[in-house]
Amino acid sequence: MRNTVKLGLAVAIFVTTMQGPLLAQDPLDSVDLNSPAMSQAEMSRQDVENILKAASAGTPADFTAKRLSGLDLSGLDFSNATLRSARLNKTKLVGAKFVDAILDQAWFINADLTNADMRRAHMFQAQFRGAVMDGADLSGARIASNLSKTSLKGTKLVGADLGADMRNQSMGLMRGVLKSADLEGADLSNANLSRVDLEFASLKNAKLDGANLMSAQLGGADLTGATVKGANFNKADVTSATLKQLKGVSDSNLEKSINLNRAFRD
Repeated sequence: MRNTVKLGLAVAIFVTTMQGPLLAQDPLDSVDLNSPAMSQAEMSRQDVENILKAASAGTPADFTAKRLSGLDLSGLDFSNATLRSARLNKTKLVGAKFVDAILDQAWFINADLTNADMRRAHMFQAQFRGAVMDGADLSGARIASNLSKTSLKGTKLVGADLGADMRNQSMGLMRGVLKSADLEGADLSNANLSRVDLEFASLKNAKLDGANLMSAQLGGADLTGATVKGANFNKADVTSATLKQLKGVSDSNLEKSINLNRAFRD
C-alpha cells in the first residue's frame, strides 16, 4: 500500500512537471527513487524472455506496471508490447527493440537505451530523465514525455512528434520536455517540436531540416552548426540561444522567432 501511494505521488508530480517549464529544482528530485517500487525488479531476465516468447501478434506481451528496474534486458525485443506504467529505472536496454510499443507513463530514469530501436513507439507522460539514448532510433515516435538531461547524441528523431497536443489539455500542456538534453548530431528532420521545451539543450550539428519549432522554447540552447533548411521558427523563443554557423538558414523563417536580437549569432 505504501509503495502504491508513493508511485501515485510520483505520477502526480510528473503530471505537474509536464504542464509547463521545469522549475530550477526538478520536482522529481523529491521522489524516492531508492524505494523498492522504483528501484527493485519483481522478475528476472528469464521471466521477461518467457513472457516475450509467449506473445503473439494477436496477444502482445503485457508488462503493465511491472517492476523491471536494474535488470539487464539488452537486446530483447519488446516490439508491440505494452509497458504502460512499468518501471525500468537504471535498466540496461542496449540495442533493445520497442518498435510500436506502448510506453505511456513508464519510468526509464537513468536507463541505458543506447542504440535502442523505438520507431513509432508511443510515449505519453513517460519519464526518461537522465537516460542514455545515444544512437537510438525514435523515428515516427509520439513523445509527450520528460527527456530532461537525457543524452540523445546521434539519435534519430526523423518525423517524430514531440509537440503539444492542443486538442487535449485537461491535464495541462502535454509535450516533449528536453531541458538540458544533449542532442548533438541528432537527426530531427521533419520532427514536430511545436511548443517543446528545449531550454539549454545542446543541438550542435543537429539536423532540423523541415522541423516545426513553432512556439518552441529555445532559451539558452546551443544550435551551433545545425542544419535548419525549411525549419519553422515562428514564435520560437531564442533568448540567449547560440545560433552560429547555421546551415540553410536562408531557407528557414528564423526571422520570425522571438527575441532574435538577444541570441548569439555570427
